[in-house]
Amino acid sequence: MFVVTVTFVVKPEHIADFAPAMIENARASEETEPGCRQFDVCRDPKNPAVTFLYEVYDDAAAFEAHKATDHFKSFDALVQPWLASKEVKTWVLAD
Repeated sequence: MFVVTVTFVVKPEHIADFAPAMIENARASEETEPGCRQFDVCRDPKNPAVTFLYEVYDDAAAFEAHKATDHFKSFDALVQPWLASKEVKTWVLAD
């Protein structure tokens, strides 16, 4: 399994807008992408500007397919100006 973690730091004026957009993108990923096995959206309880994603895909190709979806492209374009930073890391699940 191919794992992706993403840490977003959202500009303070966009925190309220970011959360529903992120949740919708996660929902669409899980419901419409056959290679997406898990898509967790986590918020830092001490810092509302920080959101952490834990995503699991069948393989790297499924993640590339995720990035090619209309819902991801729309989400990414929408939130880019809202972000102070974004860090993406990829992993292989050890099992």
